[in-house]
Amino acid sequence: MDETMRTTDLDHLLGLTASLANDFLAHNDDAEVSPALSLPELRDRFSTSLPESGCNSQEVIETIAREAEPGVLRTTSGRFFGWVIGGSHLAALAADWMVTAWDQNAALYSCGPAVSVIEEVAGEWVKQLLGLPREASVAFTSGAQMAHATALAAARNNLLHNRGWDAEYDRLAGSPQIRVLCSGEQHASIERACRLLGFGTASISALGTDDHGLLDTAALESRLSADPSRPSIVILQAGEINTGSFAPFREACRIAHDYGAWVHIDGAFGLWAGVSPHFRHLLDGATNADSWTTDAHKWLNVPFDNGVVVIRDRRAHRAAMSIRASYLVHSEDPADAAPDAARDQIDWNPEWSRRARGVPVYATIRALGRVGITEIVERTCRLARRLAGEIGDLPSAELLVDPVINQGLVRFRSQDGHHDARTEPVIDRLQSDGTAWFGGTDWQGKRVMRISVVNWQSTDDDISQAVGAVADALEHA
Repeated sequence: MDETMRTTDLDHLLGLTASLANDFLAHNDDAEVSPALSLPELRDRFSTSLPESGCNSQEVIETIAREAEPGVLRTTSGRFFGWVIGGSHLAALAADWMVTAWDQNAALYSCGPAVSVIEEVAGEWVKQLLGLPREASVAFTSGAQMAHATALAAARNNLLHNRGWDAEYDRLAGSPQIRVLCSGEQHASIERACRLLGFGTASISALGTDDHGLLDTAALESRLSADPSRPSIVILQAGEINTGSFAPFREACRIAHDYGAWVHIDGAFGLWAGVSPHFRHLLDGATNADSWTTDAHKWLNVPFDNGVVVIRDRRAHRAAMSIRASYLVHSEDPADAAPDAARDQIDWNPEWSRRARGVPVYATIRALGRVGITEIVERTCRLARRLAGEIGDLPSAELLVDPVINQGLVRFRSQDGHHDARTEPVIDRLQSDGTAWFGGTDWQGKRVMRISVVNWQSTDDDISQAVGAVADALEHA
């Protein structure tokens, strides 16, 4: 192909893509949040026979945008309050495009020098923002799921090494059996990580909890003292999945460490509350843990997928992940790693081939700074309290959990006492209406509606529209 033609085609294609993306994002304020197409309709649009010959790339992109956008759940909207999903800050979005253009395999410094250094700096910034130990190691993963797996792999190897067992070489069969102690409201990704690592679901013990679903420290000490020699991992939550509550970190860490247990904190969204002076007290003692996980694609508002794992014991982290191959160009010998040596992500991350996820993190932190990130956290927490409170004031609505940070729970009462049967249709009505989007969950035997506000674009007007949509759903559901 002629170079001039190639450059012209690239300019047109990227210009078109930017224009289509901009058109989509420009309608976040006025477009319906819910998708307009059903599963059969989407399959009908995309399920064609395998093409024998290709077509113009511009035509492909135009077709994808035209056919897909009516089926997109607009999680980028300030009126999306489902799960805990951020909205892609503009700096993060643009940086993510650059990552795609550079197309680096960010596993090795030799394969992606610039992105390796950017990720190194981004990791240090994350630790500073969250108040985590300077000496800890960091890795960027696909999300909290693989961040948990990475942290618990380090925990497994460390606990077994302390008992004379090399999990990397000797396999797990015949090794001391590790137990995992957590609350009954622990996120399911912890169970999945335990299955992936060979612990098995049977290794998990759900302990007693308080009214907010958090692990009871008396129950923790009782279980540890009953079998003090058994290797144990204790899971604590910074932001319980439904209530947003925080474990008593200082006391729980003290008890766990008295029995030689490894403490892991699941802070998928809650760790970010620590950037705010108003909420920092909720994380008192959290720095005493051994590992932490969070998601940058939640409150930091970077694009999916983007998780972070931080591990106090760098050697345990590296021993669990590092691998060598003759054809790879490694920057350092893990047995003699110089402090100023280049950082190979393959030594800290379970992925061999990986995207430079730390670049959007770097861009967002640099664009917002500590002050800007704090403003997002505090504003969304204020909006969550307003949203939950005003919904709770509606006729037949009941506020069950007033937000500690950004999460709240409500349900909708029925005169016949069948409140679950009343709540679910209201949620369905809201999701089909499209003005705002909320999800449901089960909490303490009740079907409830979950409220989560983390999008950097959410405003008071979004809250007013959402409350109006709930009022309408209550009237017509």
